[in-house]
Parts: sequence; C-alpha cells; structure tokens
Amino acid sequence: MPVARSLSPSSVRAARDVRVVVSRLRRRLVDLADTHELTPSQLSVISRLGKDGPASASDLAAAERIRPQSVAATLTILEERGLVVRRPDPDDGRRQRVSLSTTGTALFAGRRRHSEEWLSRALEERLTEAERQTVIEAATLLDRLTHP
Repeated sequence: MPVARSLSPSSVRAARDVRVVVSRLRRRLVDLADTHELTPSQLSVISRLGKDGPASASDLAAAERIRPQSVAATLTILEERGLVVRRPDPDDGRRQRVSLSTTGTALFAGRRRHSEEWLSRALEERLTEAERQTVIEAATLLDRLTHP
C-alpha cells in the first residue's frame, strides 16, 4: 500500500477553488438554458446523445451510472416528447440504438449555442485579453487532469 504524501497548501486550495468555480459556472449555465421542462436526468441523456451519438439503453445506463430501468423510463418520456428515436441496431437485431430526433438535435444545439454565446459575451465584457488568455491556458491545464 503506497504511503500517503501530504498535500501542498496550493494543491488543496486549487482543488477547492476549481470545484467551487466549476459548480457555480455549471449552475449558471443550467439556469440560462431553456430546459423545455425536462428533468436533469432527461437533459443529461439528451446531452450525452448529442455529444456521443447513438447508443443502446444499456450503454446509456452505464455511462450515466444509473439502473437500466431508470434509463428505460427516461427514454420512454423523451420518445413520447419526440426528442429521441429508437432503431434496430444494425449489428445486433435484438438491441435498439437510441439517437436524437430532429427536434432533440435542435434542442441540444440550441442549448449549447445559447450557453456558449452567454459565456463568450461574459468573457468579452468582464475580462481583459490577457485574462482571457490566462483562462485558455488554465483550461488546457485542467483538461490534463481529466486524462489518466
């Protein structure tokens, strides 16, 4: 078992500050989005399908870390609202692949565009060019944390 090293104060502070800022930013972006009265789990599935493309219900359950029954219920509602479509899997006729419908794709793209426009405008109005460059550099560094 590895021996735990003590963490530097700067690592502890950076971790806390990043977590707090990311949470605040995420909440702000969610507040700005037109959710069409969808639940967070429904929005998450739409977002995943929009980013990753078609998937099976079991793939979605694994990716969302929820039970297959919960995904099935979510997909049923999204299908009833015309936001997703199910088609037979071309590689396995016993499975179905779920993808965004035209309406679902428009919803996903609109939400993304709206949030990116707000964030771009806020960065332009509230930060200097040098500060925006610092944000770009920080995002690159933070992205490194997401890779094993």
